Amino acid sequence: MNKSELIDAVAKSTDMTKAAAERAINSTIAEISKELKGGGDVRLIGFGTFSVAQRAARKGVNLQTGKPMKIAAKKVAKFKPGKALAESVNGKKK
Repeated sequence: MNKSELIDAVAKSTDMTKAAAERAINSTIAEISKELKGGGDVRLIGFGTFSVAQRAARKGVNLQTGKPMKIAAKKVAKFKPGKALAESVNGKKK
């Protein structure tokens, strides 16, 4: 499912217009992004937790040349599914 398909599904299941559903989804994504950028996390009980982790600098290999290279440290976004989502994906009923 891509973003436009998600917008269509949300609009249909909530009786919202597609424009209103798009604004709601865009706002949700923007607020999650803003919180992560500030170093916080977003917990949606039953769905999961969005958080930021620090990835350490490390050595790698340039696959085209085979030469060693340094990969810089950086922050990465992480998602840990909640229990209800994990059980739903695995076909377990709650």
